[in-house]
Formats: sequence, structure tokens, C-alpha cells
Amino acid sequence: MLKKIALKAFEKYASRWVVLIVDILLVCISFILAYTVRFNASLNFDLNNLYYQVPFISFIALISFLTVGSYRGIVRHTGTRDAFNVFIGVTLLSMITISIVLINNTFNIIPSFTIPKSIVIIHYLISILVLIISRYVFKAFFEIISTELKTITNVLVYGAGNSGLITYGALNRDTENKYEVLGFIDDNEKKTGKKIDRIRIYNSTTINKEFIESKEIDEVIISIQNIKSEKLLYLTDRLLDLGVKVKIIPPLSKWIDGDLEANQIKSIKIDDLLDRKPISIDNPIVQRDVNDKVILVTGAAGSIGSEISRQLSLYKHKHLVLIDQAESALYDLQQELLQENRKNITFIVADVRDEKRISEIFKQHKPQKVFHAAAYKHVPLMETSPYEAVKINIAGTKNIADLSIKYNVERFVMVSTDKAVNPTNVMGATKRVAEMYISCLSHSENHTTKFTITRFGNVLGSNGSVIPLFKRQIENGGPLTVTHKDITRYFMTIPEACCLVLEAGTMGNGGEIYIFDMGNSVKIYEIAKRMIHLSGLNFPEDIDIKITGLRPGEKLYEELLANGENTTPTYREKIMIAKNQKLDTLVISNKISDLCIANKEHNNQKTVQLIKYIVPEYKSKNSVYEKLDITKG
Repeated sequence: MLKKIALKAFEKYASRWVVLIVDILLVCISFILAYTVRFNASLNFDLNNLYYQVPFISFIALISFLTVGSYRGIVRHTGTRDAFNVFIGVTLLSMITISIVLINNTFNIIPSFTIPKSIVIIHYLISILVLIISRYVFKAFFEIISTELKTITNVLVYGAGNSGLITYGALNRDTENKYEVLGFIDDNEKKTGKKIDRIRIYNSTTINKEFIESKEIDEVIISIQNIKSEKLLYLTDRLLDLGVKVKIIPPLSKWIDGDLEANQIKSIKIDDLLDRKPISIDNPIVQRDVNDKVILVTGAAGSIGSEISRQLSLYKHKHLVLIDQAESALYDLQQELLQENRKNITFIVADVRDEKRISEIFKQHKPQKVFHAAAYKHVPLMETSPYEAVKINIAGTKNIADLSIKYNVERFVMVSTDKAVNPTNVMGATKRVAEMYISCLSHSENHTTKFTITRFGNVLGSNGSVIPLFKRQIENGGPLTVTHKDITRYFMTIPEACCLVLEAGTMGNGGEIYIFDMGNSVKIYEIAKRMIHLSGLNFPEDIDIKITGLRPGEKLYEELLANGENTTPTYREKIMIAKNQKLDTLVISNKISDLCIANKEHNNQKTVQLIKYIVPEYKSKNSVYEKLDITKG
């Protein structure tokens, strides 16, 4: 308690004026010491002289230190520059003193006032020594107190290679936190038992619950560059079970000026553990394809649309037109891009279902490329609102696609979903119908517009996705809700998804459905458990997981390819083209037009039945529309 009070007192009161007063006091004490040194540690000198000499020295010291500013440095951060300023200040003090003494002796101004020149020289040397040492003593004292008051974090560094050594150095340099590295972990048996800077290297097999508890380990930092996702997943699960916090160093490319800093070491996030390698697409063809072009994005304020808009805004486009019916979300995106000084962007509140309004926008801005991301995507909500799902996902897509042909758009790119493959719900089925309509237009020879479809799985962090839901449930104390213990999903990050969309906007001759190599599907139940552990909590003691049952239209697993589809590669290793099923384009396009007209009757049963005629593979699951599968002829 006394140490805390002392530390606060240092921080609050050790201002520059206190430093100035202390320096003057030390100068006065040094002056007295100079006399004792000169007279062999005896008092064989006239003590009365000190009564007027000490105030004189104090005044000269005040002038000197104010002139040089030696008192301005923060004492607890004393360095060579501060020591040099002290040297200059004391030198000036001695020069003024010796000058006044010589003038007084020459002109005999005050006969009784005299200071031996030897005293001035001795005082000069003692003052420099005392003032500089006092600063370093104060600095050391402050560091001792502050170090003892900081909470020490006991750390193990996983990886005893170059990256591990760099991490060790970064932790030692950190002045904000107190880390104590108690050991390195490495899978290489040849390193086991050896030491780095007197710190032992342990084999990973020896790290168990007893080891963690005996060493009082708080954190394990994984310091392995280019670690495989499978390895990271295994290590994280194992370490979290031991009750320690798991952190990871960033990739080398993200180090600050090539150096790793302790504040860059972050806790592992759930997207680090999704059993797949993040893919970054860097294609100069995208730049060539969007520069100097007028580009229109629908659904621009949504999760995917907003990221597409952000990435496009970085290019040298001629004009970027962003459309969304969500006023508040579009306003937020507007403020974000304006704050970042992105230029040549128009934000328009409009509904893709409003043919007249959208036609006016096309006529005014004459877009050359269209990225269509506007859609309703929430499965349970759309299962109870087929009318809205058809109106936006099918009629809205049809409206934008038809206008793209009318106004000679060069390329139309549609954002689709893996739920359109062998759909079991209204949302997925409407997206599949939209895909089919785009495919029909692709086979038409009456226009020059190239139509492209992109199809991918769930997006991490998007509105309504499982990750934000789990975060909110953890913040509220749980439980986490999972519909089925065996349910799996594909995942990708929003930037990755949008890279795919932009990439697809430059590839092919039109009519292709591009799918992404998304790695392995992941069990939602396992994600829930990992998120609990990554939040520093225990499952099921702190937060439990509740199985709620499959929702209407929900699948246990998703697919990226429909029956009868297979893939061909592209020049991008992770992007493939799904070979389309053969369609009777005239019949299908007519059925889709009829569906849009029939949907206006607000008869959900009839609407869903018509969708099932268009998409024969659409089989409802856990839904009121299952009976329509039986009567479908």
C-alpha cells in the first residue's frame, strides 16, 4: 500500500519545478561539500562566509538551470541527453560564479565576499556528479517500485526458433506490461533440455495440467511463422484445455518496420481456427478492369456489399454508385468513406425492386460494371415470408439484370450462396432461381453484357452470422444456442469473399458460376466451445451450450455444387468454375416471369409451389412446405 502511495506521489508531484528545487538544494549541499573537501574534511574555515555565499550560489544556480532547461526532462526516463543538459547547466553556473568572483576581486566591490577558485572547481565537479547520479538513482527507484506493483504475467513461448527468439526479445522490451518468460516449447526433440538465455526448452509432450499449475503459467504465445491451420487448431484446443490464455504473433509482413512489438501479439480469434488457410487474392487485372469505369453496387450497405464498396473505393474508378434501401447503414458507410477521403462516390437510397427508380439511376449514371449484392439472406425469416424473398431475391435480381442489358452494362456480377445448392429452404431456393435467370440471360445472343455468378458459404462477422450471435450470448452470460450438435458450415472472411467477387468480375466470357475452395466445413458446436474458451471462460461450468433443434428449412450441412455439376479449374488455384446444368432457357425464363407475377397475389403456398416447379431439387426440411414436395407433379 505504501509503495502504491509513493508511486502515485512520484507521478503527481515530481514535476519540473520540484526537480528544479531539488537540483538547487543539491547544488547548495555540493557547495558545502566542496569546502569540506578543500579543508580535508575539517571545519577549519570561516563558517560565516556560507551565510551569504550559499544564497548567492542558489540564485546563480536558479538562473543557470532556467536558462539551460535541465530541469525539464522526465527524471524517471533519464538518458544521456538529460545528463548532458545537467553538465551544461552546472558549467554555466561555475562560469558565472568564477566571473563574479574575479570581477569582485579585481575591483574590490565587496571586500568581505570571496570564494576561493579551488572551491569553485571542486564544487563544479561534485555538482555534476551529484546531479547526474541523483537522476539515475531516482529512475532506478521508480522502476523498482513500478515493477513490483505491476502484475507479472508468466509466459511460455511455443517455438524455439528465430521467431521464438524475436518474440522473447519483444516481451523483454515491453515497458507497459511485465512478462516473465518461464520457458520455450518446441516439438524438436533435439532442442529439449537446452537453454536460451538461461531459459529452458521443453518438449510439447511434457506440458500438462501439473506443469501449468506448478509454474503458474498465465499465457502461451504461439510463435511459429506460417503455421498450418490444422496445427494451430490442435495446439489451441489442447492449450485451452489446460486453462491458459493462448496468443499468437502476427505474420512477418505485419511487423512494424520489420520488428515485432509486444502489443502486436494478440489473442487467437475464432477465424484463426476455422481449419482453413486464409486466401488473399492480389490480381492486377482487377485494377485494370475497374480503373476509369463507372461501377454500381446494389446492397452496398450490407455485409458483403459494404466490403465490395470499400475495396472498389481504393481503385481509380471513374465513378462509384452505391445503392441500398437501408438508410442508416448507407449513411454509416457514407461517413466512413468520406472520412477516409474516398472520392467520386455517390450514395443513393433506393430499392432494387423499384423498376422506375432504378431505371432512372441507370440512365443518369450509365454504369459499366454492376455488382449485385442486394438480397434477403436470413433462412428462418424468409421461410415465413416467401413473398418478400421472391420480391427481392428473384424480382430484384431480374430487375437489375434486365436494366443492365437495356443500358449496355459490360459486366454483371451476382453474389449468390451455397444455400442455393440443392436448397431446403425458401431463401436458398429463391437464390437458386435468381442464378437460373442469370444463366438464361447468359445464353441469350441479344445483348453484349457478360453475366457472372459467385457462390460461397457463410461469412464470418456478417450481419446475422453465428459468430456475432455467440459473442452477444457470451457477453450476456450464455447459454450459447446451437440448432444441432452435428451441424456444419463452410466459412470465409468478408474480405476474402469480396476478393472473390472482384476477381470474378474480371474472369470468363459470361455465364460462369465461380465457387471458392473454402477448405473443410466446420462444426458449429466446436466453434461455440472454442469461443467460450477464447473468452477466458470454461465449458460447461461457466457457459453451457443449448441444443435448440433445426430451424425450418435448415440443413445439417451445406454444399457448393448441385447434382449434375462438377468443376473446372481457373488460373487461380482456389477459384473453380461450376459446370452448369443444362437449362431450357426460354421455358425457365418464362416460368420465372410467371412466378414474379403470381407472387403479387401474396399466396405463399402457391408461390413456393411455383418455385419447386422451377427448382426440382428443392426439398423442404422441417418446414410447412414439405407437403408441397409430395403433391409436386
